[in-house]
Amino acid sequence: MTLEQKQALQEHIQAITKILYEDTSPERLTSLAKIEEAVRSQMQKHIMPEVGFFIETAIVVQGGIASTKSNI
Repeated sequence: MTLEQKQALQEHIQAITKILYEDTSPERLTSLAKIEEAVRSQMQKHIMPEVGFFIETAIVVQGGIASTKSNI
């Protein structure tokens, strides 16, 4: 990852964090355990489905590469 990519990633992560924090009710932020639960819930609801898309794309690309190599 280039320095520019790292910086862009950090900016996006900070923006996502702000949005998810604003979307979390104050009652869910009253203890470390509740904060951890809220973060996990937000990650599962909003972030992990997108990571799943990344994994799907990687598998498709690798599958295509594997198919091409086996035909050589």
